[in-house]
Amino acid sequence: MYSPFRLGIRYLQYYLKASNGKGHGIHSPFVFEFVTKVLNDDRHFYAYRHIENLRKLLLNDTRVLTIEDMGAGSRVKKTNERSVKDIAASSLKPGKYSQLLFRMVNRYAPANMLELGTSLGITTAYLAAANEAAKVITMEGAPAVAAVARENFSKLQLDNIQVTQGNFDETLAHTVQAMGRIDLCFVDGNHRYEPTLRYYRQLLPALHEHSILVFDDIHWSREMEQAWETIKQQQEVTLTIDLFFIGIVFFRRENREKQHFTIRF
Repeated sequence: MYSPFRLGIRYLQYYLKASNGKGHGIHSPFVFEFVTKVLNDDRHFYAYRHIENLRKLLLNDTRVLTIEDMGAGSRVKKTNERSVKDIAASSLKPGKYSQLLFRMVNRYAPANMLELGTSLGITTAYLAAANEAAKVITMEGAPAVAAVARENFSKLQLDNIQVTQGNFDETLAHTVQAMGRIDLCFVDGNHRYEPTLRYYRQLLPALHEHSILVFDDIHWSREMEQAWETIKQQQEVTLTIDLFFIGIVFFRRENREKQHFTIRF
């Protein structure tokens, strides 16, 4: 993974080359609508307060969990014992991006959602709260972390979430097959090139023209940047949006030629 200094340099490069975050100069109607109606939607939805209050509690939760890190590791700690508050501080997606996922679900109404990497369940909660009629399957490798996530879903009274526990290498293929159709998937798993491409290939049979894939931390390391570039070039991918900390992939057939956007957010 990149050092904080190197990541800062990469962010500066992104910021300087990215398109205006207000939609000016974007000629794709779909992307212009995404920027104006989703990216810049500043409404404060009802669920935000409840989920962010839970985040505050987790940031002060001193319970110590014994966990198995099956991904590329934490930027902060390497031991197999971590407090809930440390996990919350280093691993949870900031509200800005979690709330963007909420707005995407609110706008595009995916009925079947999958998340690779539950952590403490904050992002999962945003996905589920945005469409309580939808089904959300979230996958987590560490049993102790999954248990805390289940507690959080109960506190938020979200009953449209199913937690699949286990190593993605052993559980993902079966999960995708059982789902049959995936409308939106948030991928926050092993931040390495080969596993990320493997996840993509395993997800592909359940994807369709209007599916949305969101990859976390696409500039986290050189390997993740390589994975992102490889995914962009896949034949079935027609449109991507790089927001630096996340990358969004679309398969819309209305895009006859590939379009790749880098947008400030």
